[in-house]
Amino acid sequence: MDALRLQTPRLTLRLMKLSDLDDLLKIFGDPKVMASFNDSPFNREQMKFWLERNLEHQEQHGFGLFSVILKAEGILIGNCGLEYMNVEGEKAAELGYDFRSDYWNQGYATEAAAAVRDYAFDTLQLPSLFSLIRVGNEASKRVSEKIGMRFVEEITQNDIQYWKYAVQAETHPS
Repeated sequence: MDALRLQTPRLTLRLMKLSDLDDLLKIFGDPKVMASFNDSPFNREQMKFWLERNLEHQEQHGFGLFSVILKAEGILIGNCGLEYMNVEGEKAAELGYDFRSDYWNQGYATEAAAAVRDYAFDTLQLPSLFSLIRVGNEASKRVSEKIGMRFVEEITQNDIQYWKYAVQAETHPS
């Protein structure tokens, strides 16, 4: 399991590990990133809790979020992966991603999300994926659309408005 890696032309996606804490804090401690969540930046304790929860998911389900490493610089610039969530009473795999704001608008989120989509369908054989995107987050909406997801509906989850995007395995080009 530790050796699982996905490769794209510019990125390496590897399983997240506890030692990623400081690099992840550069993402979740950034007010620009957290504005997409309507939350204030994480402190170190909140980041550790978030990371441990994701590592538990990875251990329990055999997949989770990947740390996204920029090959050219060898640095962690984001995370992208899968997490089981209950949405409207249904358990399904969400494809999510978060990137350092200084690496936005360069296609990295789309490149990583497409690799994770292919992994979900081709390797894990999941029947479908969805993404919940805060209403108004146009950049994340574009990433979902570029990887073949389509708008399903607007929903409220935990008193927050989201656009729900989804893609089915049978509509995914292999």
